[in-house]
Parts: sequence; structure tokens; C-alpha cells
Amino acid sequence: MRIATWNVNGLKARLEYLCQWLDARKPDIVGLQELKTEDDAFPHGVFAELGYAAQVHGEKAWNGVAVLSRQPGVVLQRGLPGQADFGARLLTVRFPQLDFTTVYCPNGKTLEHADYARKLAWFDDLARHWSAAHSVPSSARPDGVDEADPGMGQPTDPAARGRVLCGDFNICPTPLDTWRGDSGDGEIFQTEDERQRFARLLELGLSDLYRLRYPAERAFSWWDYRGGSFHRGHGLRIDTLLGCARVGTRLQDVVIDRDYRKKQGELTPSDHAPVFADLADV
Repeated sequence: MRIATWNVNGLKARLEYLCQWLDARKPDIVGLQELKTEDDAFPHGVFAELGYAAQVHGEKAWNGVAVLSRQPGVVLQRGLPGQADFGARLLTVRFPQLDFTTVYCPNGKTLEHADYARKLAWFDDLARHWSAAHSVPSSARPDGVDEADPGMGQPTDPAARGRVLCGDFNICPTPLDTWRGDSGDGEIFQTEDERQRFARLLELGLSDLYRLRYPAERAFSWWDYRGGSFHRGHGLRIDTLLGCARVGTRLQDVVIDRDYRKKQGELTPSDHAPVFADLADV
């Protein structure tokens, strides 16, 4: 199974580019962020022609997330509870052996901006929601099949079901994840408060799949369009696939797909590269 995350920085502007990537990389499940597209404007037919079903939590002009998949899934959660004012930023879809969540985490803008404190509060709510959503359900039968499972007919015992949380986190988890190293400590995306929020997600039983595979590699997933940042290597690793232990044991490789941060013919890329992971079949 190949799972992926990608901040496309505007679906309308990137649609042909995204379709080209889907055809080339053939992922099974993809979490998309920053659609900038309302639900009723989402091009379901385009993706259906490529063999993908889509679940969408969109928004006009800003934000928006979606999950594309070879196999249809069931939506468990649209939006982060308590954070509707911050826009369409979370979507969870259940598949037979995997609960897959894509998030577009707030940027924060600057340390002085009001959105910075709101960003920290958003992450606090994300941790609370994740902890509550993945506790053992009271309705779970001893055989591990949840009677409330919405039609999937698969085990929902947290120990039996894989869980992925992916997206644009807008945090560099360590100095290794920024071209500036520790000289950038204390700046936006690189503050202790932000990193503590990211670490809290790991404490809830998740692993950063890229770091699981490449614990000491310096690599980036986002480069500013300006100043030749991509070619100068001035990037940040802020796009991440997190997985539970069950996913981690299946991990074969993780790729930051730098080729798709480059122009493809006349097609302009997002400022983010897609990130994908290959998992061994169950």
C-alpha cells in the first residue's frame, strides 16, 4: 500500500499537475491540503476517471482538505471539534484496515500575530481529539468488532486497526528539519511551544514515518517560491506522515518526492513536495 500527503496550494491551479503525479506514482490513499475549493466545486469526475474516490471538506478561497483513495472509505470526522472558526482543516476517513486523517494545520504567521496563540490552541485541540477518537470504544465487542462501525465490517480495536495522521503541520519538529539548523530556533515553525505540540502527538502513540526510516537525514518538503530557495536548498520539512505502531511495523520506505516540486513541462508545482510511504501488505 502506498499512502501520501500533499499540500497542493490550490487545487484548481494544480489539477493537471496532481493528475500527472497520480498517474506516475499510483498511490492508494492521498491526503490533500490547501484545496482553496468548495465542496460543490470539487472535480470528482476528474479523479474518478483516474480510479480515485474523493472525500472532501472544502472551503472557498482558503484551507480545505480531501482524501483520494482507490477504495471508497467512510467519513468519520469533518473538521476539528471546537475549531470551526479556523476553517476546513481536518478530515478522517475509515478504510477496511486503516483510519486515515489529513490535516492542514494553522500557519501562525508570526510570533506576534494573534494567529500564533490560536495555532497552539488548535494543536491542543487536535491532541485532545486524537486521544479521544482513538481510545477503546465502549461498544467494542470482545472479538474486536465494533458494533458502531459504519458498514466497513472490519476490526476497530485500536490494536488491530492502523491509524495515520498526515498533512502540512507547519512545524519543523527538530533543527534537522530546517535548512538553518539550530540557528533558526525560536522563529515561527521552530519555537519550543510548537515543537512541544508536535511531540505531544508522538506521545499519543504515533511515529514520524520519515524519521522512523531516516533518523538522521536532513531533507525538506517545502521551499519558498522566492529567492531560488529550492535550488539553494533553503527548505523546511513541515509535511509529515505520522503512523501508529501497526503502521510503523509495515513501513518499507518514505519518499519526499522532490521531482514533483519542479516544473513538469509548462505545469507549475506547489511550493510543497508530495510525501509518500510504502507499507507492506497485511
